Order: sequence, then C-alpha cells, then structure tokens
Amino acid sequence: MAEFQTLTHDVLVVGAGGAGLRAAIEASAAGVKVGLVSKSLLGKAHTVMAEGGVAAALANVDDRDGWRVHFADTMRGGQYMNHPRMAELHAREAPDRVRELEAWGAVFDRTKDGRILQRNFGGHKYPRLAHVGDRTGLEMIRTLQDHGIHLGIDVHMEHTIVGLLKDGGRIAGAFAYDRERGRFKVFHAKAVVLATGGIGRAYRITSNSWEYTGDGHSLAYHAGASLKDMEFVQFHPTGMVWPPSVRGILVTEGVRGEGGVLRNKDGKRFMFEDIPENYRPQTADNEEEGWRYTQGDKNARRPPELLTRDHVARCIMREVRQGRGSPHGGVYLDIAWIKERLPRGEEHIKRKLPSMYHQFKQLAGIDITKEPMEVGPTTHYMMGGVNVDPDTQMSDVPGLFAAGECAAGLHGANRLGGNSLSDLIVFGKRAGEHAAKFAVANAAPRIDNSQVEALARRALEPFERDTSENPYQIQHELQDQMQDLAGIVRRREEMEQALDVIENLKRRAARATVKGNREFNPGWHTALDLENLLTVSEAITRAALERKESRGAHFRDDFPEKNAEEGKVNIIIRKTAGGAMSVSREPVPPMSGELKQIIEEMK
Repeated sequence: MAEFQTLTHDVLVVGAGGAGLRAAIEASAAGVKVGLVSKSLLGKAHTVMAEGGVAAALANVDDRDGWRVHFADTMRGGQYMNHPRMAELHAREAPDRVRELEAWGAVFDRTKDGRILQRNFGGHKYPRLAHVGDRTGLEMIRTLQDHGIHLGIDVHMEHTIVGLLKDGGRIAGAFAYDRERGRFKVFHAKAVVLATGGIGRAYRITSNSWEYTGDGHSLAYHAGASLKDMEFVQFHPTGMVWPPSVRGILVTEGVRGEGGVLRNKDGKRFMFEDIPENYRPQTADNEEEGWRYTQGDKNARRPPELLTRDHVARCIMREVRQGRGSPHGGVYLDIAWIKERLPRGEEHIKRKLPSMYHQFKQLAGIDITKEPMEVGPTTHYMMGGVNVDPDTQMSDVPGLFAAGECAAGLHGANRLGGNSLSDLIVFGKRAGEHAAKFAVANAAPRIDNSQVEALARRALEPFERDTSENPYQIQHELQDQMQDLAGIVRRREEMEQALDVIENLKRRAARATVKGNREFNPGWHTALDLENLLTVSEAITRAALERKESRGAHFRDDFPEKNAEEGKVNIIIRKTAGGAMSVSREPVPPMSGELKQIIEEMK
C-alpha cells in the first residue's frame, strides 16, 4: 500500500457531469467529506453537449401541464417498462430542481413576462423543456460547477477508475490512475456514487464523447451489482451523416421543436406515412399548422417529426432501406423553410439555434438557414444501467449508488428528449443525499491490500506482453460489429454472431500490448477501456437476444411486434460466481393505484 497514494473520503463520486456534480453538491451539503473523480477535465463532461433543454412541468407556456401529465408522457414513451416510482419522483421533483438551478445562477430563456421559457419536444404533450438557446447542458454544468466549488469538494481531474474495492459485501472505495502521469491512487470511501454516463463508444456512429466507454456499468457489474434494461439503446434519429467531418454529431431535437421538417430525396415529408392510431397530426404536408404548434398555438396539432425518438428513427431507416434516402444513407432535415414564414426568419433561426448554426457553419460549411442537413440515426443514449432503488439510488451492493445515464429505471424502453437533464439533477441529488446518509450511518470499511495489488497488476499487464495485438484495432472492430450486428435493427442470427465476435475480441484484448511508459500514454488508456466496452457490449447483446419482441428502442426484425407477456418483465444481467454473465427476468415493478388512475385519465 505504501507505493500508492491513498485518499480518504466519506463519499466518492465518479463522474463530473450533471448527475455527478449534483450528487457531490448534495453530499457535501450534508456535511460529509466528498471526493469527485473526473475522467476528463472539469467542465468537459458530455452533459455540455445536451442542447434542447431540461424537461420539467413548470407550466409556464401552457398551464395545462403538470407533474401528472409529465409522468404519463414518460411512462408512455418508455412503453411502460419504466420503474413507476422513479417516473413519479422525476415528474414531481423536476420543477423544483430547475428552479434551484435558476436560484444558483442559471440564465434560462424567458417568456415575455419574465418566466422561464419552455419549448416543445418529441413525446411531450405540452411545451415543457426549459432551455438556454441550444446550449442548455453547458449552462447546467457552468451553474453546478460555480455552485459546487465553494463547498469544499476534493476534485481529482483526469483520473480513471480501474476497479471498485469491497469489504465483504459492501463497497470500500476505488482503485484509480492519473491519466497524465500514470500514477496509481487508492480512494478509501464509505459510499461510492457512479455517474459515468453512457456506452456510445461501443458503436461506430455515435453522438457520445470519448469518455463514454461504459465505465460505470462495467465497474458495478464486476463489483456484483445487477444491470437492467441493457437491450434498450436509444438511437437518436437525427445525427449528421454527411460530410464526414461532422458524422455522428447530434442535431438537437430542438431543430424539429422549432419547426424543422424531415424530407426524403424526393422532398416529401415522409413522417405522415406511419402515424400511430392515437396521434392526430396536422394534415399531410401542412407545414403552416405545424409551425403554429411550435410557436405555442394551443389549437394547432403536433407535427409528426415530434413523435418519440424510436419511432422517428425507424421511419428514417424505412426511407433509406426502400431507396428514398439521401445520397449518403440518411434523409434531409430542413429548418430553412421557415424563413418564408417570418420577415426576419434567418435571424430567428440563429437566435433560437445558435450552436447548431455556428457549429455546422464552421465544421461542415453548411448554413442551416439556407440548406437542409443530411441526418440519420446515431447511437445516443443508454436507457439501461445499474439496477437501483428508486428512492435512494443504491444498487444491490451496499454503499454503491448510481445516478444519471449509468442508472436504469426512469426511461424504460425509450427516453423522451429533455428527460435526461432532469434525470441528472433529480436523481443526482437523491444519490448524493442517500450516499451521505449511508456514510454517516456506517463505520469506515477495511481496504483489502490483495484487491489493490491485483488491480495494479492487471492494469500494468499491457506493458509486459509481447504480442502484436493493437488495442485501437480491437476497439474499432468491436464498434463496427456492434453497429452492424446489434444496432438499430436486430435479429437472432446476427446477435449470436456478435457474441462470438465479442468472445474472440475478449481473448485478443487479454493479449493487447502497449509501447512506451505510463506517462501520457493514450494506447494504455484504450487498452484499459476495452474491458468496459466488451462487458457492456456483451450485456446489450445478451439482453437483446432474451427480449423476443420489438418495444421502444429495441427493434427485432424477427419479432417485429410487441408481446404482452414480454412487456411484463425486465431483463436482468448479473455476474455469476464463476465469472460468466447470467441473464434472468424480473417482473416490471407494479404501479400504485394513484399512478394507475393518472395513466387512465391521461389516455
């Protein structure tokens, strides 16, 4: 132990995005000593890329909104696979968390009478997304950081957790390394909160940043926690597919929320071809009524471009597969048409979507006020994650908590746009609060030196091997195979092939070698990320094989319809005593009588 620096905290938070910062703030406010570990620099968390807004039933634009409507929308969007208690807590508490951000200094866009402005978004019945132009996530991170730096939180930037430490059945801390210098560190903690985000880097085309390698999912799984809903990977319908300089970069749903329409290569608005029975959009190609809706006209009908993300993504794929797509395998998203509706339409687009305008102008030479964007589905969000208690966010390993995208339960089979940011602050707060309570109520755990030494040996193995296996090549092959075999459209034969590929890549990853030393070595970082990527890829594929139906973001070409019996169970992933990955089924948690009544009323 003498050769490793040891740091002691009551609560260790892993991840410095919205959920991690909010958890750290809440735990620190409870009076316990808090450590915050960030894989990248503070302020670079992927939360800054969230553009459209934070969903909360403030009812500032439409007074018919309320937590009950938000709850019903979330459950319907999640195909009733959500944990109803989590959906309830989220809908009830999101308005207070947004007002809290405002009190801490967040500068939201405003209505004419000075209240927080809210915009329409896919799957939400009323305008519900509080926003700061199309830079909402950036403003959220700025606000949380500015508030958090005064609370005495110990921040460890550019550190990666290699493994979690346990004392018997409970969490005892974490073993990490400094990415800059390669020095190992032992974090001794009574409670650990995982807030590490998603898994997008397991796929070839993704909107996710480089940090999203499934770290929290994998750490929890190997520490003995169960994972839930791993088959539900959301493919955002509108990521850029051309030019190559911007491939995978997200085009926020706010573009469609402000009036953007989807067209195929013939210029036709194809979203009218597949309309759910309970949905009444404006008449086909009637852009005027859709425009009135996006501007807050209560009597106008919602445009079909604002259907749920899974539905829009499949409609885009239908156009592409049937030969009506754009030249590079996507479709066209057009916001420029609204210039004809407003005397200063170009300025309107620049004011409402400033990041979109400047980003694509600078990176791709595309002026969204004058020409359409070429878009298609991109791996975006993981609904599945660590199986947590809805009230406390604790996993089934005592002392291990999870919040945000690496926790499961809130979103069910499909997340609604904007619910991710409110998820971060609602359950980040709860995770920090209850982790602090756990730390106060329990004595300090014991650090097992043998666990630390084993993790250190494992981390250094890539330097000691003499093979030609390149970790970058292994990662690229995994991304290609997951995209092709376990992507937006799935079938049994291809997923079984994917499992064979993953097993082969596991063997190769165990032989991956890196050159040089521990300082400033991105090859080493990639080699250590491989275990996490392979773990989450296997979990996704096994869960997707087990769910023999199509529901939400999970689409089986060989089981294209919903199955009522399948819809009653969550798929659970656990690590067996022998180290294998087991798959089981558990009943979807039941709704209370009050919540059932809300669903019936909202239908």
